[in-house]
Parts: sequence; C-alpha cells; structure tokens
Amino acid sequence: MALQVIGAGFGRTGTLSLKMALETLGFGPCYHMVEVIQHPEHAPVWQQATRGNPVDWDALLDGYRSGVDWPLCAFWSPLAERYPDAKVILSERDPKTWFKSASETIFQLLDTAPDGNSAQGSMARELILERTFDGRHLDEAHAIAVYKAHRQAVIEGLPADRLLRFRAADGWAPLCNFLGVPVPDSPYPRVNSTDEFTRTIGASRPTSSSEP
Repeated sequence: MALQVIGAGFGRTGTLSLKMALETLGFGPCYHMVEVIQHPEHAPVWQQATRGNPVDWDALLDGYRSGVDWPLCAFWSPLAERYPDAKVILSERDPKTWFKSASETIFQLLDTAPDGNSAQGSMARELILERTFDGRHLDEAHAIAVYKAHRQAVIEGLPADRLLRFRAADGWAPLCNFLGVPVPDSPYPRVNSTDEFTRTIGASRPTSSSEP
C-alpha cells in the first residue's frame, strides 16, 4: 500500500485532528508521532533519515495510507518524490499561536521528559530541537522564522494542484474536495488542545519495562 496523503505541516497545527479526519475519510491508518511512541523500533529509522542516511520508506510506512505531524512532516520532500501520486496537505495556523502552543507542549516535553534518552526521545530531540530549530526552539522570533520558512518551502516546492493549505477551522469541505471524497455527516474532529496534549502522549506510552 503506497502512501496517498502526506502531511507537511509542523506539529501543533491540528495534526492529530487531521489524522482522525483522514482516517474517517478512508485514508487510514495515518502515521503520526503517536505511532513512533507505540513502535519504538521505528525511532532508529527516523534518526537515520534525520542524519541524511538512506531509508526504506516503503518498509517504514508499510500499511499506512497517510501520514502527518513530526517526524514525517520533516521529510515531506523525499516522500513526495517517492510517492508521486500522493497529495500533500500543509496544515497551518497563525505563527504566533503555533509557537505558544508548541512551546507549552512539544518543546516543553522534549526539554523536560525523563525519557529523553529513549530511542524515541533521542530521535525527536535531534530532529525537532536540534536539526529543525538549531537548539533555539524557545527563541520565539527564530522558531517562527523556521516555521514560516518551512511553510514557504512546501508552497514553492509543489505544484498547486498537488497541495492543499489547510486550517482546522476550514472544516471538511476543502479537505474532501481536495481528496475527492464525500463530506461526512459528523463534525470535523477537534482534539489535542494544549491541555489534552500531555494526556494524549501519556496514554500513548506503553507501560512495559521496554518503554522509554
């Protein structure tokens, strides 16, 4: 099964809601950072990709029809090349609102989590904090500049008919029109607020001794 939808938006741009939406529309399973937490064996592969080493995308993403959030969004370009028929969704939100949300959730977690030395934590820190934000993730001006540069690279790197710029507030209509599927009767998912983030991540972590 080849990837059909690639999410290019950074985490905290409504990616968990988008994951649920894509799965509702029949594009599931959808890969998300939660998958890395549940599958620690994936972390070394993402770390190799972070370091610029070759990755077998087909093996890593076997069984998934779509993917959003980190780590996948950082590799939207090679994934778009590997899966030329896949459509790309750039999830967005106001940059300042995004920074506030990211700094209170993802950045705080990676800076303080006791499992930061796990395979998943090590990969996420290297990819997000070091490689993406150069260790300056709490510098608002710098982080927002990186966010905007990433957004612009996606917009300029793809033909308009292959890319959807999407905000959760847009709801089902533009998403369904872009993907060529009917609009569901149910409301568009609204999940993973800042308050929900810690509970979601905590609930996603296995409790076995092998878990980070």
